Amino acid sequence: MKFNIGDTTIYFPYPYVYPEQYEYMKELKHALESHGHGIIEMPTGTGKTVTILSFIMSYQISQPDVGKLIYCTRTVGEMTKVMAELERVVAYRNKCLEEDNVDISKAKQGVIAVGLTTRRNLCLHPDVSMADSREEADSMCRSLTASWARSAAIERSDGSGVCEYYEGYRNEGSDAVLPPGFYDIDRLMEFGKQRKWCPYYTARHALNFANVVVYNYQYLLDPKIAGLISNQLARESIVVFDEAHNIDNVCIDALSVNLRKDTLGKCNGNLTTLSNKISDYKARDAARLREEYERLVRGISTTLVEQRTEQAMGESGVSELLGAPVLPQDIVEETVPGNIRRAEHFVSFLRRIVEYLREKMTIQHVFQENPKLFLNQMQNTLMTDAKSLRFCSERLKSLVTTLEVENLAEMTPLQLVSDFATLLGTYGRSDNFAIIFEPTDHSGIPDPLLQLACLDASLGIKPVFARFQTVILTSGTISPLNLYSKILGFSPIVARSLSMSMERKCICPMIVSRGPDQVGFSRAQRRLMRRLCRSISGLLL
Repeated sequence: MKFNIGDTTIYFPYPYVYPEQYEYMKELKHALESHGHGIIEMPTGTGKTVTILSFIMSYQISQPDVGKLIYCTRTVGEMTKVMAELERVVAYRNKCLEEDNVDISKAKQGVIAVGLTTRRNLCLHPDVSMADSREEADSMCRSLTASWARSAAIERSDGSGVCEYYEGYRNEGSDAVLPPGFYDIDRLMEFGKQRKWCPYYTARHALNFANVVVYNYQYLLDPKIAGLISNQLARESIVVFDEAHNIDNVCIDALSVNLRKDTLGKCNGNLTTLSNKISDYKARDAARLREEYERLVRGISTTLVEQRTEQAMGESGVSELLGAPVLPQDIVEETVPGNIRRAEHFVSFLRRIVEYLREKMTIQHVFQENPKLFLNQMQNTLMTDAKSLRFCSERLKSLVTTLEVENLAEMTPLQLVSDFATLLGTYGRSDNFAIIFEPTDHSGIPDPLLQLACLDASLGIKPVFARFQTVILTSGTISPLNLYSKILGFSPIVARSLSMSMERKCICPMIVSRGPDQVGFSRAQRRLMRRLCRSISGLLL
């Protein structure tokens, strides 16, 4: 059906629109025209997804300058459902536009919608696609796509050690524009097989020109991933967080780090691996380590080197390492401290951090500590300062790139420790974090856990509110609205809780386990028909 909300014609793919859906669209229109953020609650089962998609895809026609839609979901299943609903909405919209003889160019009929998920879900390589974990798949992919790995494969000239799909993407797809379509996981995989292009990198490339992007919360909220994936999205984009009733937990988890005793044990192996590689490079390619040292002295960041490498060589791979775990505005732009510039000195510095944390985990009681106190104790024991700690993640990224480490999955424990140190050095003076230690798990079995826990969910989502002019949080259970706005630290232009209309025929199931006299309905009582009937009749009356 077609109807108008103000000066906007809405193309709704169903014959009837519920009153709450109509009100929802009005609130969306107000938020978009005010260039502000909103939080809207509408009960589950009332068609939030089709309401959002129908309005925004219609609004893009009446307002051609509006940005792309970024639709954030929690799971891959939800992403698939959104893509299917979007295809239905656009097909109906285009049908109506053709009937009304609307100019095709103005209508933006050629919609490109892309869904992005992890490498493991979007990989055609027979070995990488069978990886047991996301980290392992990322590591295997890096060993096939990094510039130095591909150079070594070319020198062998036997075709081994490279991914044919990635090579196809680099040769043909990196500058190509996808034809209009709705590229969910299955269609991306099929498209990749036909063109011999890597589906994952094709999807990432399509983010730059797609009209609709559907992906997980983490791609916007986790600073380590957002800086790698979503750094090119325009401010005019419309961001929707669906099922956002748990978004505060996602924000907190993105800025928290958990360390276990076995994690610290594996760090010793990681440090030994790095030490051996450093010794090996000193023996056969000392110039490479010297070049890294001089770069750090000049204050050239690893990110800038990656950008120059990509521009000069047209390669990718070095930039596939995750970014710093801190918020964009807190990233250090200064020169790396002198005590961790040399590779061997930095490895020694990390080893001292690991030993200090291991000693902390020998405590036999639960404690919660102010990060200021923990940071001061750590600085005094290690004879260091907060600045050196803040650079740990960036310095490790630089070292791993310099040493051409292939198996990044094995380096995950050391990356966690570096993230812990970076967050502590950055936010150790803040009251928004806490150090929590538990020597046992919930059943009392010894399993020491040291947490640097973020206590303020607004820290994680604040960059999103600042970067995009319209962000919508929606769910069926996101009340009380004023509580969520306070937790997330923003002032919504629109804050509305919509109830389900009962004008349509509804089946309302009710499960009764006890009567008004609190007599439970068990099998034995069913044999006592008289008592049971009396109890039920009393309930109905």
